[in-house]
Amino acid sequence: MAILTLNCGSSSVKYQVYDWKEKRILGVGVVERIAEKSSRLKHKSASYEEYEAEKSCPDHKDAIAWILRILTNPDKGCLECTDSIRAVGHRIVHGADLFTKSVIVDDSVLTKFETISHLAPLHNPVNIAGIRAAQKILPNIPHCAIIDTAWHQTMPATSYMYALPYNWYENYKIRRYGFHGTSYIYTAKRASVLLGKNPMKTNLIIAHIGNGSSICAVKDGKSYDTSMGMTPLEGLMMGTRSGDIDPAIMLFMMAQENISPGAMDSILNKKSGVLGVTDKFIDRRDVHAGVKRADRRCILAQDLETYRIRKYIGAYYATLGSVDAVVFTAGVGELNPAYRLKALRGLEKLGVEIDERKNAVSRTRNAETCISSDNSSIKILVIPTDEELVMTEDTQALVDGTYDIHTAFKYSFQNRDYRNKLRDSGLPADIESNPELRNVLIQ
Repeated sequence: MAILTLNCGSSSVKYQVYDWKEKRILGVGVVERIAEKSSRLKHKSASYEEYEAEKSCPDHKDAIAWILRILTNPDKGCLECTDSIRAVGHRIVHGADLFTKSVIVDDSVLTKFETISHLAPLHNPVNIAGIRAAQKILPNIPHCAIIDTAWHQTMPATSYMYALPYNWYENYKIRRYGFHGTSYIYTAKRASVLLGKNPMKTNLIIAHIGNGSSICAVKDGKSYDTSMGMTPLEGLMMGTRSGDIDPAIMLFMMAQENISPGAMDSILNKKSGVLGVTDKFIDRRDVHAGVKRADRRCILAQDLETYRIRKYIGAYYATLGSVDAVVFTAGVGELNPAYRLKALRGLEKLGVEIDERKNAVSRTRNAETCISSDNSSIKILVIPTDEELVMTEDTQALVDGTYDIHTAFKYSFQNRDYRNKLRDSGLPADIESNPELRNVLIQ
């Protein structure tokens, strides 16, 4: 039996089908541009290398129905029929302080999500719409919610409270929640395995650097602090988000240019960050190419972003007191040596010493690498994240009745001999194009 995971965005649905018995991915893909004139599906399975198609998908229900038709297609799909799906795991971005772990969805759970939708108006409504759509199409199997904010519910009040009128917290739940929780669960547990340590006695600083970026301080295997706040806007400079700014800037500019609250929200979330500084790029590969051309805006954007990462690493080092490893993950963190090098350069006195040669050859999403120097007292690891596997395992365990909060639950990837079959099959090609990569692999 297979586990289907769905990650519904405002105009997209990402999906994966996982064969739990064989421990392998059967199919993966995405439907993009939902509610536009023409939606696009990209699908890949073991039996059919890659398939793309276009059609109109007015809403998420149409997109999910299309996905299921492709998954059960005799030629392109990976399932005999939808009866092969045992359960569906759904990503929920915001669970406020109502959820400390993943849950099986029922009417009361959906009601709770709806009551806190105002905390994540760009994410939760479409997450909920995706669940309701999938329930209508697949009504006879369990649907589970895997919640980004749940991981961070271990933070102390000193980390999650803001210095604002206390009744804002009491009446409106204004506090830090943090995000990227499934990524942090995976990378924190894997890091403890690679370090040979008890996960509940491991201190880490994990940098999830992608289009959306955040950093998490992990103390004794639990989230202790994180850079994102009540929303994903706070913290690091990101692809299109500003990250930390003086809040008075918003009031000043709203008065100067008569900007509405809605327009200001759009500017901070969609027109700032790397895009705002460069005025043309979001993808850090484009920015790095610009740096090589001596493009001043690209140089500034890269320097700003890596400086903020370094500043947060220093702050979290002070917060934790002792650190076993600094971990990089997500697209930029896994694949862009220049960003890692700039972010860590200057931290040698803290015991964080990067090996420039090792770092330069660590460019893969198919293996874990160590890029610290032999003299570094703190390890520097690059761990490709696997949020879908966390969603799959939570869903499987919920259905089996074996699931618990992560501090009392063991994932398959916490085993020393855990292997990702899909990544193992992709690694030889990475080594062929980059032979020195084999020298930094963690065996």
